Amino acid sequence: MSGRVTIAALLLLAGCRSPGDHRQHADSVAYKIIQDAQGEALGRIEPFTLEKPADTLRRRLLLDQHLPYAASASLGRHDLDPIEQWPDDDYLETAEDEAPFLGDQETTGALELTLLDTLQIAAHEGREYQGRKEQVFEAALRLDLERDEFRNTWSGTLNSLFQSELESPVVIDDEGNTDSQNVSGIENRGLLDFTRRFKNGMTFTGAIGLDLVSLLTQNRLFSRGVYADASISIPLMRGSGEFVVTEPLTQAERDVVYAIYEFERFKREFAVRIADDYLSVLRQRDQVQNEEENYRGLITSTRRARRLADAGRLPEIQVDQSLQDELRARNRWVAALETYQRRLDAFKVTLGLPVDADIELDRAELEALVARAERVVSTEEPSDLEVPSAADDPIVLVPPGQGIAGPYELDETKAILVAIESRLDLRVTLGRVHDTQRSVAIAADQLRADITLLGSGATGQRRTLGSVDQDDADLRPGEGLYSALLTVDLPLERTAERNAYRVSLIRLEQAIRDLQELEDQIKLAVRNRLSELLEARETIQIQAQAVAVATRRVASTKLFLEAGRAEIRDVLEAQESLVSAQNTLTAALVNYRVGELSLQRDMGVLAVNEKGLWQEYTP
Repeated sequence: MSGRVTIAALLLLAGCRSPGDHRQHADSVAYKIIQDAQGEALGRIEPFTLEKPADTLRRRLLLDQHLPYAASASLGRHDLDPIEQWPDDDYLETAEDEAPFLGDQETTGALELTLLDTLQIAAHEGREYQGRKEQVFEAALRLDLERDEFRNTWSGTLNSLFQSELESPVVIDDEGNTDSQNVSGIENRGLLDFTRRFKNGMTFTGAIGLDLVSLLTQNRLFSRGVYADASISIPLMRGSGEFVVTEPLTQAERDVVYAIYEFERFKREFAVRIADDYLSVLRQRDQVQNEEENYRGLITSTRRARRLADAGRLPEIQVDQSLQDELRARNRWVAALETYQRRLDAFKVTLGLPVDADIELDRAELEALVARAERVVSTEEPSDLEVPSAADDPIVLVPPGQGIAGPYELDETKAILVAIESRLDLRVTLGRVHDTQRSVAIAADQLRADITLLGSGATGQRRTLGSVDQDDADLRPGEGLYSALLTVDLPLERTAERNAYRVSLIRLEQAIRDLQELEDQIKLAVRNRLSELLEARETIQIQAQAVAVATRRVASTKLFLEAGRAEIRDVLEAQESLVSAQNTLTAALVNYRVGELSLQRDMGVLAVNEKGLWQEYTP
């Protein structure tokens, strides 16, 4: 019989790292790559980590507000119930010095969040934000793998083979009696391999081995074998040269820079989106208040109409009209209230927080928008309009854009030039054009002939149980076996390579068109944002006056109704106009602020740090 036992695992146990060690090593390598790429791409280095603390805001809300959740995984990684075979216990442990996110802010009751709070929460808790960080990290790991192609690679194996077999019968006396016996032995073999690929395309491989062979029966012979070999491969035409050989490495390095650019661009877009959602929820909350005040006002109007009708001063039909408007106002109030709750719930999901958590947004942010708008337009009640002396006097329309412009209503040409210089996605697209140019050169290289120089050498001898009776082997380079080979593969058939080369040229044209399209989209976006800012500023001015006029109209129609000089319909229409003007004014205030942020985003000048907080551009 024969048996084979592999003991390579013993070597692995002797020098292998634990899964936790490998994780930490991968983290250190990836973070170093990311830091280097940040310095190259952005000219600065900012903290970057995938690790999230155990005491997240989501976890605190679930526990402190006693919200239902499906399993411990809902609380986060550190509360996960590990499976029996879990390999890395340190990964689930909680750091003792962790500080709770947002400090010691109370979460047992309603949690009020400012705009700056939500920006930090979105960067800290947001699932989309975390996913984008992981994409950067994975790009760094891919670069590390490409670099590994040009590192020294060592591998070692150790095998032990035990053999036991019955020898053929042998005649041992004159009477023809035979005898046989078992022959047992052990072959121990160790092999150490070394491989190195150089950036010029040359590949060197070397190995050294040791055989220890011994018989366990009969005369217990022992022999040692030592051997070494090496080989080298050098491409001389196709696939040669640092430019061609290191192309995957070059692309991986550029992909990390692109990932940094794209993540930075995402942070800006994400921050503006969070601000837009936050202010939109507040705008809806303001609309709820406007609809509530309108509903209360119509209830009062209906009561007043009822009293006037009972006194014979108002027809019954006008009472019914008021009641119908009151019912419609209640319907709008209920719809606005439910829309607000749905938008708030959706905003919680965007932030990565439990949708059923008790969270409120700070209404002072809307007041800040009003104060900010007052620097640009007047929100005071307009003075009496001048009335021309005759109806047929010439009408002179004042073009939009008159008056005080906001700080971000820039000159269009200047804004476009800043955007072209600052937009990170434009840098990525420009890089893609360069990438496709390199791919054309690589594809052209594949059209050339394959000429490869191969060399090998070996010295020493192997030992097995069959050669256990031989003397120990030694390494004698002078007695080695050496060979060299030159192979030439003429480019007689290159159909696939020819087509790939033509396709690479098509990809270059596509990359150029993508660049041109993005450039035009940037110009369009900047022009649109400037146009939207102008429109929002005009709307604020108009609606501020409309609110003042509607407020005055509501008050006057109520007095006229009491005096019998107006109908209830006049009061109802005035009330509806007031609500519409109030809602439109709030929307214009929000649109103007979001427009400022959107313009900075589209110009590529809105800086956002690792905490999600922005630093606005100073024109």
